[in-house]
Amino acid sequence: MDKVIGRLTVFFEDPFWVGVFERIENGRLSAAKVTFGAEPKEPELLIYLLQHYYRLPFSPAVETAVKPAHRNPKRAQREAGRQTAQVGIGTKSQQALQLQQEQNKQMRKRRSRARKQADAKRLYALKQQQKREKHKGH
Repeated sequence: MDKVIGRLTVFFEDPFWVGVFERIENGRLSAAKVTFGAEPKEPELLIYLLQHYYRLPFSPAVETAVKPAHRNPKRAQREAGRQTAQVGIGTKSQQALQLQQEQNKQMRKRRSRARKQADAKRLYALKQQQKREKHKGH
């Protein structure tokens, strides 16, 4: 059975609160970034997670090293304290989100280029039709 590790990091990115959902599955990390607006409370985060997790736009997966799960509870508590004190998101998550942004950018460019070409063809056909009608009347 496959093991999936999930993590949610919430931080303040002026002027909004942002959450980064990280999912590690089969040694590959993918991330999704969500803007919350006002500071979300823990119950609100849980409700959001339960209602919207499967619709989150996760980035393409990138390779990552998975550490063993068994840890000393005191060490885990100290690490959790350090992580909450940190500002920002992990570099692997940043890479995954950057990859997703680049893909979205490429899709927008392709759609925009196709739309411009279609408009140019339509305008050309319209001008040709107007020329034919103008010369037909003489």
